Amino acid sequence: MVRASRMRSGALWAGVRGAFTGPQVAAFLPALMLGAYWFGGEGVLLTAAVIFPAVFAFFVIFTRGQNRETRRDPITGLPRRDALLKALDEGLTGRVTGDEDARIAVVIEIDGFARLRDQYGEEGTEAIQRQASDRLIGVLRETDVVAKIGPGLFGLALARTPRVDLETIIQLAARMQDALADPISLDGARVLVTASVGFALPSRVPDATGEAFLAAAESALEEAKRSGPGAVRAFARGMRPRVEMPDDMTREVVRALENGEIRPWYQPQVSTDTGEITGFEALARWHHPDRGMISPGAFLPAVARAGLFDRLGEVMLFQSLTSLRDWDRAGLAVPGVSVNFSTDELRNPRLFDKVRWELDRFEISPDRLTVEVLEDVVAKSDDDTTTRNIAALSRLGCPIDLDDFGTGHASIANIRRFDVNRIKIDRSFITHVDTDRDQQNMVAAILTMADRLGLETLGEGVESHGEHAMLAQLGCSHVQGYSIAKPMPVEETAAWLSSHRSKLATAPGLPRQVG
Repeated sequence: MVRASRMRSGALWAGVRGAFTGPQVAAFLPALMLGAYWFGGEGVLLTAAVIFPAVFAFFVIFTRGQNRETRRDPITGLPRRDALLKALDEGLTGRVTGDEDARIAVVIEIDGFARLRDQYGEEGTEAIQRQASDRLIGVLRETDVVAKIGPGLFGLALARTPRVDLETIIQLAARMQDALADPISLDGARVLVTASVGFALPSRVPDATGEAFLAAAESALEEAKRSGPGAVRAFARGMRPRVEMPDDMTREVVRALENGEIRPWYQPQVSTDTGEITGFEALARWHHPDRGMISPGAFLPAVARAGLFDRLGEVMLFQSLTSLRDWDRAGLAVPGVSVNFSTDELRNPRLFDKVRWELDRFEISPDRLTVEVLEDVVAKSDDDTTTRNIAALSRLGCPIDLDDFGTGHASIANIRRFDVNRIKIDRSFITHVDTDRDQQNMVAAILTMADRLGLETLGEGVESHGEHAMLAQLGCSHVQGYSIAKPMPVEETAAWLSSHRSKLATAPGLPRQVG
């Protein structure tokens, strides 16, 4: 309850600060001056004229920096959305290094909050939010962060614990719902509320940013609300991100594509046998001139709405082949680059001709351009154009990677039909593979199937040296993830390659499992 009292004192301080610095001061100042003159004459008036502005300036100057840092909600005293995003971003360090400090994003919303406002008014709903915030704080630990991110809407950054899993978070969500379900006292009346909960586990969110984590949890919350009051949902692939975007986002995306602001960043893929780099994957990143880096989860929906995936694909292919040519000219040994092809691109009847023309233009062998296709596309390959394009690119000599394997239910027949060269095992199977026996058995089964089919394998999202070592022992051919390197702009690849080569000279081998 120490944290709860701290939050309440924060709300009290916010009220005091508002009393001395709010607009009401300007309204009462003439009356205060008149009262000082009436009761004390000119001497008291002069004293008041000095004291009141000094007190006002003190509160404005002294609290301005604090207010800028904390940005607390005036109703509950809780931090706001920016503090929550900061906590989630800082937690990503733990996700990369394997520390337990990686956060889990949770969003909880009081059901029917607009109806409660109509029924009890602003003062009533403010009291409900204050009691709700106190109850949430009482359920959470000192290391958890709770923030107010909207009317009746709270965001949480939960500190992870060893062996955290889906069931554990569902149980915590139930405890928070139970705490809010207790009757709330409001001017003698008993108010009963329910709450919906959405959350996102780090292993299920594609982009390692606090913004992406929170957007994923908000997507899960929207899914929960569609299921009725008091529902709980976890984020899963396929949920449409709940992203607040300005109306002109589409125009900004068009401008960004034309101005070269959206470019590929490269994440290395390495061999588990030798440690040598086997290629880079090109990932779309947007560096906005004013807002800095914008996560793919924030701008890709705008790309989809504008029908610009074809244009984005052209940019990514051109820039990736340009980088490959520049690496060659610099004498850097980069075997190839992997480029993701969207469903829209694969439906383009002219895709094959476009790719072949670009390869000829850069004088790059087709076997150095890996075509990444989502497993879901192969699993639902009813489109004749899509089938023809993938088959034609394979015949041209481009290796075909089946991305996110294990999530799309592609049949062995389809894997054969599309002449897949390598399967990329989805990160949901890779997480904790070094410590979870069930994960090891699942990955071993996938690797056995791939071996029988003559396919290479790559483990995605490898975030610890333990996961890397276990995948090598199980027989996974390649790995990619934060334990090797984060995605980087092309300007940083040369330095990384040099550093990686120097490490290989002293790195011990990773033994494979025998039998």
